[in-house]
Order: sequence, then C-alpha cells, then structure tokens
Amino acid sequence: MARSSPPGPRGAMALRSVRVVELAGLAPAPFCGMVLADFGAQVVRVDRPGSQGDVSGLGRGKRSLVLDLKQSRGTAVLRRLCARADVLLEPFRRGVMESLQLGPDIMLQENPKLIYARLSGFGQSGSHSKCAGHDINYLALSGVLSRIGRSGENPYAPLNLLADFGGGGLMCALGIMLALFERTHSGKGQVIDANMVEGAAYLSSFLWKTERMGLWEQPRGQNLLDGGAPFYTTYRTLDGHYMAVGAIEPKFYKLMIEGLGLKFDQLPSQMSTTDWPAMKKKFAEAFAKKTKEEWCKIFDGTDACVTPVLTFEEVIHHSHNRERGSFITNEEQHVSPRPAPLLTRTPAVPSAKRDPLVGEHTEEILKEIGFSQKEINQLCSDRVIENKMKTKL
Repeated sequence: MARSSPPGPRGAMALRSVRVVELAGLAPAPFCGMVLADFGAQVVRVDRPGSQGDVSGLGRGKRSLVLDLKQSRGTAVLRRLCARADVLLEPFRRGVMESLQLGPDIMLQENPKLIYARLSGFGQSGSHSKCAGHDINYLALSGVLSRIGRSGENPYAPLNLLADFGGGGLMCALGIMLALFERTHSGKGQVIDANMVEGAAYLSSFLWKTERMGLWEQPRGQNLLDGGAPFYTTYRTLDGHYMAVGAIEPKFYKLMIEGLGLKFDQLPSQMSTTDWPAMKKKFAEAFAKKTKEEWCKIFDGTDACVTPVLTFEEVIHHSHNRERGSFITNEEQHVSPRPAPLLTRTPAVPSAKRDPLVGEHTEEILKEIGFSQKEINQLCSDRVIENKMKTKL
C-alpha cells in the first residue's frame, strides 16, 4: 500500500517563505509549480475564466484565482499580486505577456526582486520562438529524438517526459532555485528563459560528451545503451511480463549469465558486437522459460542488474518502494510518487488535499493583497474575476 502524505510541519520546508504566481498552462509549467509547492512554496495558480482547471492534474498544494487577463483591470490585479511575489511563472510563447502589458520590463520595474520565469517550447528568441509545438517536436529539434528507437525502425518519443518535464518543468524549477539563491547576494530578480528544446538538449550532454568514445558509432538501436547490447535491454517472460537487464560491467554480466543457467565459457565475448544479435536470441529464449516471479526469486538481492518491469499497479506494492514510502496517497485515495529528492532536515511535505477547484481561492487571495469586499464584488460583477466557492461532496 502507498502511504499517506508524510507527517510533519509544512512550515519547516525548504521553500516555506517563497511566494509563486503561476499562470495556468499545460504539463511543464504546472509540474514546475507543483515541485515548488511540494517543497513549501506558496503557489497561486491564475486560471482563465471558464477554465476547467489543470487538465494535467498537477495542482497539488496550490490555490486557484480566476482572472481575466484580457481586461486591463485583470492585468492590474496580476501586477498587484506580483508586486508581493518572489516568482512569476508564465508558460506562453514569445510576445504574449508583452501584448498584455505584463512583460518583464514592466514587472521587474514594479518589483525589482521578482524572478520572472518564462517556460516555453522554443525559447524567447529564434525563428521558432512564436511557433506551436509539443514534447515530440521539442525533442526532435534538440537532436535527442534521433537517438531513441529500435534498429531499423522510426525514432520514437519516450512518452512526453524528456522535453516537457525533464527539459522543461524540472529545468525551469532549477533555474528558479538558482535565481532565488543569487538574489540572496544581489537583492535583485532576473528573467529565466527556460525552454524544452535546450532543456532536453542539456539533459543529453552525456551523449555529446561521449561521441568520441565510440558509444554511439553504430546506427540507432545498435549501440551499448540504446538497445543494441543483449545485456542492456528487456526480455519477455513465460507469463507475458518483462525483465530489464543492465548487466554492463563484466562481473555483473557473469552473474546474469549464471542466473540464466547458461555456461559463461561457452558464450562469445561480452563485447563482441557481431555476436550481439545471436546473443539476444539466446537470452530471449532463456527468459521465456520462466515467469517473472521465478526470475525475481533468482535475481532479487544479487548484483546481476536484472529487475522486473513493474506496472503502475505493481510498483506501489514492491517491497523496496514500500520500505522507503516512495509513493503517497491523498485524501481522495489517489496514488502518486513522493516528491524527490528526500531532504533530511526539511523534506517535502506534499499536501494531502485534493487539487484546487478553479477560482476556489479567488476572494481569499484578493483579500490577502488588500482588496476590500466591495472591490471584490465589483470585479466579480464585471467578470474580471470568478469566485467559485467550495462545494460539499
């Protein structure tokens, strides 16, 4: 069973005093905001009128304010909110914020300490900066997509994780942390140009730095770490499940061979690449003779680097994950990964509450920044804001 959100004082978290304004968007920006919220930041998500909320499901720990930024009074409210904020996180293409009179020149003039984080697909300059795109497009333009895929097949994107979340949301969170740290010395904010193309490319630095080592000299899918090696791939078991093999080092490789019941001295050299296709077939035949459970009994606790490919349903019940409390459950019994990394003194204490309803905290937030009830009623009447109260389920 996944454990409920870990106990502990949320006020003791690493980002407890950081105030973030997140303009609603898709996947990458909501993830960035959730990471900050998980570690204690006070995150206000600014939703559009008529919005259905965060379809990415990444609203944990945030509050929601509905604001019409197409109206001048709406942008005035946002500017007032950002005057007290540490971070503004915006997910739009180049020029959108400037057209709303919310560009960094204006916002930083009003709050010189503001960290203005811009998270986009292609960045704030360049010929593609105003173009639409998705993870697969950013991954393609970064060069990374060309390296992913089986031999003789088209390149394929590994879900939308690398560009959207690794190169986008997580890299943007890193940029925010760096800017916040720098501000402790200078007292000044700055603009962060985070984008999925360059973020994904930066994640691939290892590929670039090892070009001359021969790791990638063969066509896609025929190299050591891209599925070409018989000791670094996955195999189907007797019961239709899969085992993952990563026995690169000779001593680990030997343990894997022994676990498979094969004779080490009767096999070709591990690094004989011409024998890799035949070795793959031999290993596939061996793995197909036992169930996943049987293979786990053989390899668990060894250094053979052979592990089961767990489904989402299985992963929360795995002994290692249960022992570490790697997955948490919220008040609606939804399971998700515990925030990482784990800090010893000020660990993340993610909210166990449901994600916020759109506009659930509009009135609450406006009162915090000095709006009177009369002003709030007028803004609501003029449809500058929406104030949706909580409903009892």
